[in-house]
Amino acid sequence: MKEIKFSKINISKEDINLVGKIIKSGWLTHGKFTKRFEDKFKKYTKSKYAVSVSSCTAGLHLSCLASGFKKGEEIIVPAQTHTATAHAVEYTGAKAVFADVNKMTGNISLKSIKKNYTKKTKGVIIVHMAGYPCDLQEIIKFCKTKKLVLLEDCAHAVGTKYKKKHVGNYGLTGSFSFYPTKQITTGEGGMVVTNDKKIFNKIKKLKAFGIDKDIKDRKKQGDYDVKFLGYNYRMTDFQAALGINQILNYKKNLEMRHALAKRYLSNLSKIKNIKCMPYSKDCSYFIFQVFCKNRDKILKQLKNLNIGVSVHYSNALPRMSYYKNKYNLNLINYKNSIEYGTENISLPVYPKLKIREVDKICKTITKLV
Repeated sequence: MKEIKFSKINISKEDINLVGKIIKSGWLTHGKFTKRFEDKFKKYTKSKYAVSVSSCTAGLHLSCLASGFKKGEEIIVPAQTHTATAHAVEYTGAKAVFADVNKMTGNISLKSIKKNYTKKTKGVIIVHMAGYPCDLQEIIKFCKTKKLVLLEDCAHAVGTKYKKKHVGNYGLTGSFSFYPTKQITTGEGGMVVTNDKKIFNKIKKLKAFGIDKDIKDRKKQGDYDVKFLGYNYRMTDFQAALGINQILNYKKNLEMRHALAKRYLSNLSKIKNIKCMPYSKDCSYFIFQVFCKNRDKILKQLKNLNIGVSVHYSNALPRMSYYKNKYNLNLINYKNSIEYGTENISLPVYPKLKIREVDKICKTITKLV
């Protein structure tokens, strides 16, 4: 069978030529394309501010620092997510506390948030798993009642909306990923959006060593001060250049993802032993997920047939040695997260994927199941 890749980058020849010009110019950081990308991204998400960063993980870390998380405090995160979500908390000295997720969406459970809340709890980080928006209304209400900081991990969620507003605008910040498999890519890279000017200014300085002045604002070369400990989490200018046209053309990208998701559902939704989420106009379809028993056997067979698939994520975080051993976690508290990890298969939905390829994937999975 001809190979069907799990992902293909959506970068044009014009983008590649532009990157070449930037590299030849020698102006690789602090350039106009980084600012332009930030402006286009905040316009797309309708956020007041956007800060480019070296990765979504960096964005989450900076968001935790800007929120003031510190040792002795607890931050609730979903048990089923990429390890970056919890790591960002741990980097600050605070403790990542795991809440179970909804068995089908993979999104954090409000019931479990409440169960894990203590007097030490200072914040909650939610993840819009696979591009499906979290049910935010009650989570926001709970966070306001308890005076908790709410942060959004939007690594899967460029184009995801909740109640007609782009996600990332509900928490104090929203952190996005531009990793190669994501809807938009800059190689590595990320973006933090916020509607809080103080947080924007704090993150902007934190990502660049804590330096108090941008290059353009310095009266003379090297004239700046460092007032707090910062990091080197900047995005390069040629990376930003890759992102500009992708965000400008993202509407078409997203439309194709929805068309492919509908095709998957048309083919698979009535097949016995396969479960999948119903169609959602608010989902950005980073991937299309199906759930089935004997998942690992099916994954192996799909690989043998040259069909590119993945898993998000096989091991719930409480099963990871670092967290399990450090906090002596009882896995019985994360039943849904563990089941989600053992049954999900992530199918491709990138814009270059053909409808006939989706049909072939679905036909193969149906036979295997």
